[in-house]
Amino acid sequence: MEDTVSSRGKIHSTTILAVKRGSEVAVGGDGQVTFEKTIMKHHARKVRRMYKDEVIGGFAGSAADALALFEKFEGKLDAAHGNLPKAAYELAKDWRTDRALRRLEALLVVANREHLLVISGTGDLIEPDDGLAAIGVGGPYALAAARALAQNSDLSAEEIVRKAMEITSDICIYTNREITLETLK
Repeated sequence: MEDTVSSRGKIHSTTILAVKRGSEVAVGGDGQVTFEKTIMKHHARKVRRMYKDEVIGGFAGSAADALALFEKFEGKLDAAHGNLPKAAYELAKDWRTDRALRRLEALLVVANREHLLVISGTGDLIEPDDGLAAIGVGGPYALAAARALAQNSDLSAEEIVRKAMEITSDICIYTNREITLETLK
């Protein structure tokens, strides 16, 4: 996902990959933030645990917007007593209809042991059929690598995320190998 900063410069950042295999889920994100042709940061943390360490989330897009969305989402999780689909639906609904939230530019991937969801500000709430989701500039590379690894191996969710993110960092100039990886087993 690209974030427009001005008419002259764009920030390109983030590859987030989530893999769910059985009751194991892993979410990984790279650490690179790039402004135009310059790497501004190598160790950004775009993946975090939420709700009593039972939910993992990752974001792509504007960091300030994503952090505001994480905070709002955590409130929805608390109100839903950890019910991930209900909290995600409530966030997507608010994000779509609230005038202030509507301006936020980010995507979220959230997961627990039962569900893996992508949430967008356009009201999209998607649970992938194959247990694989990727967002951000490097998302298509990570998703392709994860699909190949998942279909042709017995690797764990964590191993698939790690290997797919490494492959992505070899292809996508906006993705590095400074991977934050969180797993629920």
